Amino acid sequence: MLPLSERRPPGARRFVLSAWLGALSLAVLAALVTAIAPPAPAAATTGTTATESAATNAVPDRLSTPFPANTTYVVDNRTEPPTTANYYCTRIPAVVTAADGTLLAFAEGRVRHPDIRCHDVGHNDLVLRRSTDGGKTWQPLQVVVGLSDVLAHGNPAPVVDAVTGRITLLYSSSDWNRNGLAPDRDGALYPRTVHAVHSMDGGVNWSAPVALPQLKADGWGWVSTGPGHGIQLSRGKHHGRLIVPGDHTAGGNTTAGGQLYYSDDGGLTWELGATSSATKAGAYPAELTVAETVDGSVYVNARNSEPTRCATNEHRLATTSADGGATFATPFAPVPNLDTAPVFGSLLRLHARDRDGKPDRLLYSGTSRLGPSALEDRRELAIRSSYDEGRTWQTVGTLVSAGRTGYSDLTLLDGGSLGVLYETGVNVPHAGIVFTAFDETAMDGARTELRRPRTADTRTRAPGEPGNHAIIHGGAQLGERLSGKAMSFDGKDDYLRLVCSESLRVGVDDPKDVTARDFTVTAWFQHAATTGVRPIVWAYGTPGAGQNLRHYSIRAEPELGVLRATVGTDTASAEVTLPSSYNDGRWHHVVFKRAGDRLVLAVDGGPETTAVAPTGDVTPAKEFNVHIGARPDFPSQQAGVTQLFQGTLDDVRLYRKALTADEVLAVKNGALDVATDRERLRLGFSTIW
Repeated sequence: MLPLSERRPPGARRFVLSAWLGALSLAVLAALVTAIAPPAPAAATTGTTATESAATNAVPDRLSTPFPANTTYVVDNRTEPPTTANYYCTRIPAVVTAADGTLLAFAEGRVRHPDIRCHDVGHNDLVLRRSTDGGKTWQPLQVVVGLSDVLAHGNPAPVVDAVTGRITLLYSSSDWNRNGLAPDRDGALYPRTVHAVHSMDGGVNWSAPVALPQLKADGWGWVSTGPGHGIQLSRGKHHGRLIVPGDHTAGGNTTAGGQLYYSDDGGLTWELGATSSATKAGAYPAELTVAETVDGSVYVNARNSEPTRCATNEHRLATTSADGGATFATPFAPVPNLDTAPVFGSLLRLHARDRDGKPDRLLYSGTSRLGPSALEDRRELAIRSSYDEGRTWQTVGTLVSAGRTGYSDLTLLDGGSLGVLYETGVNVPHAGIVFTAFDETAMDGARTELRRPRTADTRTRAPGEPGNHAIIHGGAQLGERLSGKAMSFDGKDDYLRLVCSESLRVGVDDPKDVTARDFTVTAWFQHAATTGVRPIVWAYGTPGAGQNLRHYSIRAEPELGVLRATVGTDTASAEVTLPSSYNDGRWHHVVFKRAGDRLVLAVDGGPETTAVAPTGDVTPAKEFNVHIGARPDFPSQQAGVTQLFQGTLDDVRLYRKALTADEVLAVKNGALDVATDRERLRLGFSTIW
């Protein structure tokens, strides 16, 4: 498995910034569905189109995609609460196209609770909206499961039998502790089981739930289905078999894996097929999605639920089944060059050469921003293609939404068009459900490079040690400093992001070794900004009112005429300032370090200003990002707040020690052999690739 720093697609070349800038210039934020506004009166029973929603409910019309498409709200919690329940949010979308062409969009309706909010655990129903016009309008919301109880139903996984037209919805259910402050559905206390409901009339009416205890193996605790659609095999001796994926935990929640359920009678009865198992201490699959390959096998792609998310940049795992879903052919393995966050994504067969004469093609929908965070990095929903049955995935694809997006599911519409049902929100990637329909020509016409450009970490590293290469956002470009290169930022949307790695952890509080908390950040900077806050380096969190989040930062504040450096831990924060923002358009060298119990800030080798450092760890215990040129919450900062650097940066370095005065001088003079055993980052900005 290759880290971010060493991954390039076969034949990759130096990145052309114009390609990425062109993509972003087309991108428009998709459906911004907030989940915290009070509910409005129920929507019209015909559903709500994007234009109608904007006009009648003052919802910003931000549903347009960067290519020709029809996009509608399916469930907008601000404007369309169901009459039968008050949902705080809707999550976990799944979509299928019925035999008569009707679209069925499923989701979890999470009942509003003052403490639980949009928690995975709680009183969750399974809800449905139907569309008979390809997703242009949607019929009233139906509660398919949960109307008469307060149980925790979840993970809708629909599948259609092409022979009978029967739609089967598999899902998982359990009770929960009804404690809004500490919701729990632990499998030992509240056994979770798989159930099914059926519809023979395109989703208008549904059967009573049927328990399927045979789909939960002995020793399993948690068991789930999908989410997302299942498939029907159309090749080989298992032709006609329905397959729905799932996942589980076992061993007292110490092991986990994925599984396949199958039915050979159109969904009436089900069996447990392929299963996998791995320790939860490392990579393991969850939230599987499946597609049939042209040789009749099943390609399985899954979310990598590695608990230490900073340990990998490969957030997808894959395997196959060659016997109709009865067993997995090989263990799950990382999927390279598929930039994404930990999130559910969806597969769809688009073409098979032996059937329609077009090149074999699988589609994958999922967020395309690389990062470890299930909250911050779920952005930029895109559709990517594989022309070799899932063995490799193209980095070129179609951006559906540049905004916050979460789970998604794909379907084929009557007439050959495609549709994607996905989560989106304002401050979170999951609040409401949106559907976008488009044809293949429009999709392919908007294809662009999705892999963001990088700039290299050029420090000396041990053999095999990955570099902390920076991902370039916006249009940051190479500029000049003296006779060399530097990185220019426009102050509008340019910044760099370092995806978390263990080597970027600093400020670890160790009572036995006071130097363990020491670190040094250095950088050359040049700017002439007269307004705003201009971050140079900002790692980890963003302190706010009443909280001291773990972080460190260096930022120029021209309005206040200061250069400020801060450190925050769980219990306190501290800062040091110099009485200038150095906005004279000249190059300056800043050094910020934590040395024992002191914070030290200096510029150009001048007088140091110091403060008492807070106790405690600086780096978050879990995943994080480090930002160069931006506050970490960009682009989701509050209205009127845009904290971005405007100017040029060069030679950004990070050391896991407090540099001495001689070492600082050597760094300032450009030496490359300073404390290399403790150096964790060196961005020299010589190339973009």
